[in-house]
Amino acid sequence: MAPSNSPLGIPGVLTLAGEGTRMLPWSRGLRKEFLPLYDRGADGAPVLKPIAHFVVEAFMAAGVSDAVLVVQPRDLGFVREYFTVDPTFLGRHRRHPERLAETREFYAKLRRFRLEFAVQPHPVGHPGGFGDAVLRAEAYVRSRPFLLQASDGVILEEHRGSVHRAMARLRRDEDLDAVLLVRRVADPRRYGVVEGTPAGRYEGRRRLSVEGMEEKPARPRSSWAATALYAFSPRIFEALRRARRASGARAELELTAGIRELLRGRGTVGALVLEPSDLWRSVGSPEGYFRTLRASRSQAHRHRSAR
Repeated sequence: MAPSNSPLGIPGVLTLAGEGTRMLPWSRGLRKEFLPLYDRGADGAPVLKPIAHFVVEAFMAAGVSDAVLVVQPRDLGFVREYFTVDPTFLGRHRRHPERLAETREFYAKLRRFRLEFAVQPHPVGHPGGFGDAVLRAEAYVRSRPFLLQASDGVILEEHRGSVHRAMARLRRDEDLDAVLLVRRVADPRRYGVVEGTPAGRYEGRRRLSVEGMEEKPARPRSSWAATALYAFSPRIFEALRRARRASGARAELELTAGIRELLRGRGTVGALVLEPSDLWRSVGSPEGYFRTLRASRSQAHRHRSAR
């Protein structure tokens, strides 16, 4: 089922502040989130888009109202420039209008969509972590529920934004503190592992009631792994601050710790199970990126053949 066009009225948060060490040496001076993926262009032909562009368009398609991108200080100028409408760029390339169709369409979307930027410093000896990156977005999100996606994975789905929308609706309809997106994996020790019990279905997707979560456990209690997509109430921010006080200011702050604090405080956490038709792909390693690029190319060409 295609997602409704009605707006969700909540913001999205995209974290782009990781070091990308698994992609070295390429990522020493370049962000992995600006590696290209294939997509179907405005005219139906395959085009290349940076991963970050791909995710922002998923937010737009889901109906979020605005988004904040969390970046490192060194990347702020480049990321801001990419996501800013630049009429002079169109002017410089006006002799090749056929090559500008996709840029014109994206610029039209950006004019209707508010983007903010938050900075996560990485001082030597003080690792930030995913949870810290989320806290950096609090001033922009304020007291609103929000969608969160980390930049090390993408969903290749038939109707972009449909999974994001379902998660946001479930959180809203049942007033949950968090909704996770999970999938079964062969080796859960590499992931944030979710303990949960079946809780029926929501909008055609299986769902779980989450009872616990642990980051990269040596002895996993389930084979459910969290992907890097979440829907949260603003209560996650205080939970992250409690987790930071418990672990110490100098320790890396994991988002998993904040979710565990929600559960300890009797917060309500649910999960949707990723369907086989919605491909989750990691882009955080060379092999993962290659598999994602190949899958995105197949999808883009398949959509073109279906026209």
